[in-house]
Amino acid sequence: MKTWLLVCLGLVACASTGQRGTGDLGLVVERASGSVVLVETTKRSEIGRVRGLGDLSHASAVFSRDGRYAYVFGRDGGLSKVDLLSARLDRRIVQAGNSIGGAISQDGKLVVAANYTPGGIRIFDADTLELLSEILTDAKVVGIADAPGNRFVFSLFELGEIWVVDASAPRQPKVTRIARAGKQPYDGFVTPDGRYYLAGLFGEDGLALLDLWHPGDGVRRVLQGYGRGEEPLPVYKMPHLRGWAAAGRYLFLPAVGRHEVLVLDRAGWKEAARIPVRGQPVFAVAQPGGRRVWVNFALPDNDRVQVIDVDTMQVVQELRPGRAVLHLEFTPRGEQVWVSSRDDDTVVVYDTASYAELARLPVEKPSGIFLAARAAMTGF
Repeated sequence: MKTWLLVCLGLVACASTGQRGTGDLGLVVERASGSVVLVETTKRSEIGRVRGLGDLSHASAVFSRDGRYAYVFGRDGGLSKVDLLSARLDRRIVQAGNSIGGAISQDGKLVVAANYTPGGIRIFDADTLELLSEILTDAKVVGIADAPGNRFVFSLFELGEIWVVDASAPRQPKVTRIARAGKQPYDGFVTPDGRYYLAGLFGEDGLALLDLWHPGDGVRRVLQGYGRGEEPLPVYKMPHLRGWAAAGRYLFLPAVGRHEVLVLDRAGWKEAARIPVRGQPVFAVAQPGGRRVWVNFALPDNDRVQVIDVDTMQVVQELRPGRAVLHLEFTPRGEQVWVSSRDDDTVVVYDTASYAELARLPVEKPSGIFLAARAAMTGF
């Protein structure tokens, strides 16, 4: 009888604490107010708001390996550790004058901030945000991503280089510099298997491909000269590669200053197709399962989202979520896509099978949407 009573009391205690997992949690950046809205995707609702995160005009986030904490990188150099379960700011530091994002290590113990001013990266303890080491670069750091082996890879805009940092000994990181990567790399990403890093080039047509198994072999140019003979259009918004679209053997990449999505066949790293789209693509993101790729655009077409069918390499659907669509994020199994509409102060949720609208959440000037499922993804 006594044992049964203790068990019952234990069950009541667990229920009263409101314990829950983090697999369906995430956050939406409110870029104008320095806050993030915490959301859950099961019932598609807001569960909290955390304020006081500084300048979030170009913010991004990564997650602890258990999905409980989000590390938010602000444009003002702020690094904020947000507790998703208690909806509070756990820690915050201002680590630089101008930051552009960051990454978390494979083992989840290190958080790295990528900085414009001063140019370089800073490596922090993920638990305490203690500074462990710093690497100066004399150039803006762009396209930072984590890679297997507690490594971090990034590009240097002015120098045209790619650096690979081995942070296995975080107080004494080792740097491998790859020179002559290309003119003005503006962003980069690691393929889902963690083997390859690709940097987009703003100063020339093409991409720089680095095999992380053999970084000493240097870079290989792919899609070189894809716009040769064509008059380039003005670039209204720099495309992003971080939200890569990897669908089977193909990568879908936004073309700089063109109304095209480029398709790269990973079997031989050759161009497989060019898909005409409505405007200049910003993000091209693969729906989990790899059957469709969703694309948003720069002005004047930034109220649209188009959907590409991977099998036919054609646009099969166009949606109008609202004005100034800035970002989109899929739930882990791909049944929903969350889309931010900055100028309508709204996040719109769609059913990806029927394209039906499921919900609209009021969010003040939303930009980036980051779900905790990213904690299990390489390069996110």
